[in-house]
Amino acid sequence: MPQVKIIAKNFMDMVASLTAIKLDKLYNNVFICEAILRSLPPLAKKYVLQLLFIDDPVPCTRIEEWVLPDGVSKHRVAIDRLIQLRIFTETVVDRKEGTCYSLNPTFQKNLQKHIISGGVLPREPMNSNNGIKLPSLQELETYALQQWECFLLQLINSGQGEKLTGISSSMMKVFQRGLLSQRDRDGPRLTESGFQFLLMDTNAQLWYIIREYISNAEERDVDPADLISFLLELSFHVTGEAYNLNTLTDVQRTTLKDLADLGLVKLQQGRKDSWFIPTKLATNLSVSLADSSVRKEGYVMMETNFRMYAYSTSKLQCEILRLFARIEYQLPNLIACAVTKESLYNAFDNGITSDQIITFLQQNSHPRCADRVPSIPENVTDQIRLWESDLKRIEMTQAHFYDEFPSKDVFEGACNFARQWGGLLWEDSKRMRLVVKSEVHNQMREYLHTQGK
Repeated sequence: MPQVKIIAKNFMDMVASLTAIKLDKLYNNVFICEAILRSLPPLAKKYVLQLLFIDDPVPCTRIEEWVLPDGVSKHRVAIDRLIQLRIFTETVVDRKEGTCYSLNPTFQKNLQKHIISGGVLPREPMNSNNGIKLPSLQELETYALQQWECFLLQLINSGQGEKLTGISSSMMKVFQRGLLSQRDRDGPRLTESGFQFLLMDTNAQLWYIIREYISNAEERDVDPADLISFLLELSFHVTGEAYNLNTLTDVQRTTLKDLADLGLVKLQQGRKDSWFIPTKLATNLSVSLADSSVRKEGYVMMETNFRMYAYSTSKLQCEILRLFARIEYQLPNLIACAVTKESLYNAFDNGITSDQIITFLQQNSHPRCADRVPSIPENVTDQIRLWESDLKRIEMTQAHFYDEFPSKDVFEGACNFARQWGGLLWEDSKRMRLVVKSEVHNQMREYLHTQGK
């Protein structure tokens, strides 16, 4: 069974992948510089602030003197991060001092300017006296959750052959990039990565979508650096405040419509103006993946007899459990199901692994179970892994069968040749037969051809 692993990165990983020219363009925005400074490890922040008003390169040995003996590993992580983001530039002034570090001039200049004189946001909130009725923070959070669950439900329903509705074409391209596949006249279907995506936590899912959305920006004639800049700017907006859409470019307005599908912003329209309201999902975009992954209260209780009870009224959570468990009955606030061999085989066939199922159960354990060690009974986790290993007992390998060798010497030479190439799978010395991998078939054929001369 093929193993698929999808990775969710944060903004700084994507920023680090940009070219030097695009990074300098990004660093021209003072708020981007502040957002990147916020995301750095504590020690990296210290280095940036200490070198901020120093124009000459500083020897690496001098910086190492600032570090305590037990902080060497953190020092290396900080330096690596600063180099990846091209905030630090490595130079060699002379052989005695060795490697020196200096700040990126564009980043340094704009961060100095921001710290000394502050900055003005690209746009100010609209005046609430203009007849704008803003939702409360609780209503906004509910809206964001509903939009996100609606999106995930549509993704799950596509696995049953239903077509996605209400999703923009640019977002469809993101899904088709790895989560959905379409064959002939059939509707879109979930891929193995798509099934795995559904078991990820919300924050990791969001980062995966944002990463793919930025990755295919050039296909929409959008500069990835401009898109990253705008998304980072959103993190400086105030959650729940209204901002006029007329202050945005056409590309930014199109981006907001896509983000509204995911619940990152709420779009509203009045008699004269239109505006957008950022949700927490948008204002937390500049936070690293590790920092923003706050554990939510779980809802799943797993018993030793493989029965599972989920205290939830969410249709989405019910459908996610259905990916690897058999739903037996539903009450207004309770979902009763069972993890069976058949339900797990179905999950494995869809590309979901045992580790992903176990991690999902652990992350979503009910508070009364989460405090136990282990939170999921060991007999359940062991059996889930055993059932997965049942499918791996036989491994299919394409191969070629050889027999009717003219002599024992030719047969042994062929075996040694296949063994040297790492392609020998099986040999029968008595009957002079052997099986080799398809990868070395051409080389074996050439070898036997030379032996026949």
